[in-house]
Amino acid sequence: MINSQHTRLMKQTMIPLMMLFSLIASAQGAEAPAPPTDFNAEDVPGDAGDAIDLSWKLSVDDKEKSKPRKVLRYVISRKEIPKKEEEVRKTKSDTESTAETKTETESEKKKYEYQLIGETTYQVNTFRDSNCEPGVPYLYRIVAIGQEGLESSPVELKQPVIPILQWFNLQRSWFAVFVVLICGSVILFIEMARRGKKLKVRKIAGLEAITDAVGRATEMGRSCLFVPGIQDINDIQTVAGITVLAQVAETTADYRATLEVPTSRSLVMTTARDTVEAAYLAAGRPDEYNEDDIYYITDEQFGYVASVTGKMVRDKPAACFYMGAFYAESLILAETGNSVGAIQVAGTAMPSQLPFFVAACDFTLIGEEFFAASAYLSREPQQLGSLKGQDFGKLVGGLLLLVGCVIATLASFESREPPPDQTKPTFLQSAQTYIIENILGKGGFK
Repeated sequence: MINSQHTRLMKQTMIPLMMLFSLIASAQGAEAPAPPTDFNAEDVPGDAGDAIDLSWKLSVDDKEKSKPRKVLRYVISRKEIPKKEEEVRKTKSDTESTAETKTETESEKKKYEYQLIGETTYQVNTFRDSNCEPGVPYLYRIVAIGQEGLESSPVELKQPVIPILQWFNLQRSWFAVFVVLICGSVILFIEMARRGKKLKVRKIAGLEAITDAVGRATEMGRSCLFVPGIQDINDIQTVAGITVLAQVAETTADYRATLEVPTSRSLVMTTARDTVEAAYLAAGRPDEYNEDDIYYITDEQFGYVASVTGKMVRDKPAACFYMGAFYAESLILAETGNSVGAIQVAGTAMPSQLPFFVAACDFTLIGEEFFAASAYLSREPQQLGSLKGQDFGKLVGGLLLLVGCVIATLASFESREPPPDQTKPTFLQSAQTYIIENILGKGGFK
């Protein structure tokens, strides 16, 4: 009896207390958050005048580990500032105007009122407005939003900010330096080649072997086979292969050997015919050119390969050249040519197919060697100068990479055991930061 009365008394006491605590908690949770501070805006440097960066200090209620959060997001609004008083007059509504005029006035008036442009989540203190017009002054306002949609007092900019169109992006100054160096070196080497300066290009064994391969085919009384890949003429590898075909065709014309070019694209066939005909004309033997030796088979990958390998087994060519873009058919072609005892020279920029060509062919042009073949074979000043200029650019990039790796390695050793009185970064740490943020990043010359 006493226990039941005690229990009833406890319930009558606890229930009001719990209700009181819940009311206090809800009243505390319904408080509006404190506003952010130090609200700033600045024009984005080096842009087309269409963006403004905003930054602020987080609200004192925006704490990282607070639960529940008093700040859920930040809402940013924007309005335009009229440039002239005439524009302000245009925004005033005229009670005697027509309905159409009133509609235009209202739309004009909205431009000069705060409009929502975006929001960020808690713990974020930056925002970029990328929908600005160059030369138009803007004012911004930010509000912190808390639980139940409660808003803090708004914080506005004191002065309007104007996005400015800039002709030069000074943040990419180092990029401009590298462009000038590489382009200048290309122009310099082209002029040197035009004036008769001999530019040294290392020998490419695969291209030097063309003459030997065609000569061997002539001695054996057998044909030469040239496969320009399986891609169309819009592929850069096919274009590079056609360039090599011109040299092969000129050599076969000199040696009076037979050259066959099976293609898997009709446009490649047309281009190959024009190239071979021009090579025979240059060699002084136009009457020996036969356009039927350059023919189209099919666009289907393995149908084309079956036809080519069948002809290789029947005719047993003494020299096979594979120059272009290849896929799964590379090993089939190379193994078939190896089985008939042909000298094989291959060239492609397909990394996945290079191992098959290296394993089954006598000579292989790897990657950039394949694209450098045109300059190597033609010796034209423009192509040689471009090749040497690109090599200079690679040298600059390699030196920058080497210097950066050395500085980063030494700086990592310094950062492991910093002196107790060290407050500033060391020279190596500063150099590492400069390379990352200025030379490779968007810091410019700062």
